[in-house]
Amino acid sequence: MVQIGQIQNMSTKDILVSKRNEAALAGGVAQTEKQHARGKNTARERIEMLLDDDTFQEVGAFVTHRAVGLGMEKNHPLGDGVITGWGKVDGRLVYVYAQDFTILGGSLGESHGHKIAKIMDLAIENGAPLIGMNDSGGARIQEGVDSLAAYGEIFYRNTRASGVIPQISVILGPCAGGAVYSPGITDFVFMTEQNAYMFITGPEVVRAVTHEEVDFDTLGNAAVHHSKSGVAHFTSADEKLLLQQVRVLLSYLPGNNLEQPPSIHAQDSSKRLTPEIEKIVPEEPNRPYDVHEVIDVVFDQDTFLEVQPDYAGNIVVGFARLNGNSVGIVANQPAVLAGVLDINASDKAARFIRFCDAFHIPLITLIDTPGFLPGIEQEHNGIIRHGAKMIYAYAEATVPKLALIMRKAYGGAYIVMSSKHLRSDLNFAWPNAEIAVMGPEGAVQIVFRKEIESSENPAETRLEKSRQYREELANPYVAASRGYLDDVIYLEETRIRFIKGLESLQSKRQSVPQRKHGNIPL
Repeated sequence: MVQIGQIQNMSTKDILVSKRNEAALAGGVAQTEKQHARGKNTARERIEMLLDDDTFQEVGAFVTHRAVGLGMEKNHPLGDGVITGWGKVDGRLVYVYAQDFTILGGSLGESHGHKIAKIMDLAIENGAPLIGMNDSGGARIQEGVDSLAAYGEIFYRNTRASGVIPQISVILGPCAGGAVYSPGITDFVFMTEQNAYMFITGPEVVRAVTHEEVDFDTLGNAAVHHSKSGVAHFTSADEKLLLQQVRVLLSYLPGNNLEQPPSIHAQDSSKRLTPEIEKIVPEEPNRPYDVHEVIDVVFDQDTFLEVQPDYAGNIVVGFARLNGNSVGIVANQPAVLAGVLDINASDKAARFIRFCDAFHIPLITLIDTPGFLPGIEQEHNGIIRHGAKMIYAYAEATVPKLALIMRKAYGGAYIVMSSKHLRSDLNFAWPNAEIAVMGPEGAVQIVFRKEIESSENPAETRLEKSRQYREELANPYVAASRGYLDDVIYLEETRIRFIKGLESLQSKRQSVPQRKHGNIPL
């Protein structure tokens, strides 16, 4: 650090050079080496990995804290443990902050928080995505309530920015206590698999209060949040690869809620047929298949970016391109729990639907579900409330909505999965699709139970009644005759019909009742 006596003998330019060098050194060589020894990059290295070359413009490099007491008056590192500024990703403006663990453990104090708040304000005012890189010991104890107040200012801005600009959190180290709530509000959370942790209370507190023995990994590492809690949307073993994933995600998103999503020149033909589907999807409604294979065939090749792939695997959500245009996909997964809807799947889908709607990303829903998961655990944990989130999300969404019933849509799940009754724009079905209150086997057992039991051959009678049920009630032409389906389509024309459908909806405008906001069932 340059001393006052030294400054008196330096030119103004030399002073500036010295200050910039000091800021660039962050916590110093020793702390940088410790960061690298942990397998972690520095804050500046991370920014360089994320942004296009030579585009980063830093602000607030000379900010220091103003705390006194507990030794803080003796240490005023430049930047105060966070780097803030803006740059470009694929030539598009983004705002960014990166907490610097080499300075006071990246802890958040008053000035640190104000730097983040300022860059958030700039992102909101200029309509550009915000990317926050978290690597912090949490609230700075030495600054007391001022550090807590700074967190509150950040949370407030996270909330104001929600649905206005995309917000992305990248967890590259510890993120504990109140610090986790900012990522929790943002749209997408990325975590490294080795050094990143998120939890409200650490292992020691858990041990003291609940007497549970738990370590950092078990409590809140990337694997936990990617597969169990659903907090993390993307993970990677390598920081550079993780930040490349952030760049890929941004390529599907607009800069703000007033822009359209970016469109690229399609490398895949808009007239390509999809006969491969017949080999992927079995005709028998109860045989499983992997819906990823359908997605790969229907949408532009090699463009599907799945969100939360290891969480609630019975539903698949993610971004893809269709004729070069960004779309959001929600699909039942028959290979996992037969594609039923449950609490976690409902939450996962509803959040994704609402994000797409906020940022003008059309929704395409692929339906093959026997209904909601029954059972005491689901009921007692609020499947009614959670399932209602999907209804709310689809009904609220005003973006173009296309839906396809691939094999079956039974009961409430038929309504929930972007049905015409929730104002989906175009609803299709394949010829073998079944739409009914329940599956044939269950339905005939209720309606024809006595007749089946009294027959000479109950098994044959049950089979015949099931066939009658399919022909008279469950086939797609019944729904089409009521206008609940817009068309029954061949499997091989699925891609073409989706493309033509979206083309017809490019100028969609839908007015909604004037209100402060709705009250989604949380």
